[in-house]
Amino acid sequence: MKHTDNGWQTDSLGAGFEMKYIYQPDDYSGPVRCTVVRKRAKHQTGKAILYVHGFSDYFFQKEMAEVFTRAGYDFYAVDLRKYGRSLIPGQKMFQVRNLREYFADINSAISIMKDDKIEAVILMGHSTGGLTTSLYMTDEPSPLVKALMLNSPFLAWNMPPVLRNLAIPVISGLGRFMPNIRVHQKPDRGYAETLSAKYGGEWTYNTAWKPDILPDPDMGWVRAIHTAQQALRRKTIKVPILLMHSAESVKKGDDKEKYHRADAILDVYSISKYGKRLGDNVTEVSLEGSLHDISLSKKQIRECMYRTMLEWLKSKGF
Repeated sequence: MKHTDNGWQTDSLGAGFEMKYIYQPDDYSGPVRCTVVRKRAKHQTGKAILYVHGFSDYFFQKEMAEVFTRAGYDFYAVDLRKYGRSLIPGQKMFQVRNLREYFADINSAISIMKDDKIEAVILMGHSTGGLTTSLYMTDEPSPLVKALMLNSPFLAWNMPPVLRNLAIPVISGLGRFMPNIRVHQKPDRGYAETLSAKYGGEWTYNTAWKPDILPDPDMGWVRAIHTAQQALRRKTIKVPILLMHSAESVKKGDDKEKYHRADAILDVYSISKYGKRLGDNVTEVSLEGSLHDISLSKKQIRECMYRTMLEWLKSKGF
């Protein structure tokens, strides 16, 4: 890990939020960096959240950070390499060949937290961030990480069995030799229309970092996701896990209204199936009416999420 010469800067989220770039060793595409964002609690307890975002995303959930800091938890988030704040001009967005590439970014954030006198880290991941953090916790996690909270983790592909069991392994295999070949998917901005203020939603965010239509992934990305999911089937996470997801998923043929009260990205039954197998201490919570990112759901639902997380942390002694 190499810190830049600059210290903490005021983040785009405004007062109380700071950010710092961390330059990592070059990879197959050239220079890479990650970005750590933090907000300190007024009365610090030595406990903190570390949030890892999902695919085609970055950290902008200001409200969530403020909920935790009011409760006495320092809050940190990392924009992974080639995402959000961490993008370098000319860089291919979201490019990855193995999700373990992100472990250096997570460890860099934890190193900063350690410098900030944090004694207990609660790792939190959304979607692909949930897959990445789960994989991290099965490999060589920092001993500072005491618990894992998952918000709709990407533990299985949301597609018919024939594609999931036949096409994905083939694409994954090809991705080893032809990682840059793009895998076309049908454009769909239905999920974005439930979020973005420009479509009548509640949230304003940088669409250069979080596009309305998910970009086509490449074969290397498919391979990275597939191999991570398969690895998790054979391993066990040792720390307590809070597994959160919507009660329903959007299915082909559903009307647009369902996008406002269900997971439009992943299959919640697969999340439940594989999530409960992640470790021996898993608490599962299904939230009726929530979106894929529960923290971006309607106010009453995300407030339920916040209560759930805080009560669970208290029950586990954190």
